[in-house]
Amino acid sequence: MRFMYIVTSPKPATGPTPALMEAMQRISEREIKAGRMLDNGGLMPLATGARVHVADGKLSVTDGPFVEAKEVIGGYAIFELRDKDEALAMAKEFMQLHLDHMPGWEGTCELRAFATPGVDVACEVNARAGVVAHA
Repeated sequence: MRFMYIVTSPKPATGPTPALMEAMQRISEREIKAGRMLDNGGLMPLATGARVHVADGKLSVTDGPFVEAKEVIGGYAIFELRDKDEALAMAKEFMQLHLDHMPGWEGTCELRAFATPGVDVACEVNARAGVVAHA
């Protein structure tokens, strides 16, 4: 199963320490070599981003930073793992790095399985209508 990990923090101005970066690099290299980690990356600050929003049949664009952001996505990783149990174990190991190398840091690692067409019914695309229906 393919999983995406999304790391968020309510304190976006606090970047990873050099020790945490080194620890994350070691775990990434190990998981890439084992064929489990497919991709990962950190994200730039909100000030460099933009949001494209649809409301009332119109598109609007808001440049960052986004004042209303309560939590900020700092990074992501994509893994190919056996099941949710293995995904949870990997997420716990990754978040332990934060405890070990950034005392006082607060954040969340959300893990989500990718929907697989024909296998999962959580998200089906109606090709004629061009919409996505969530079960």
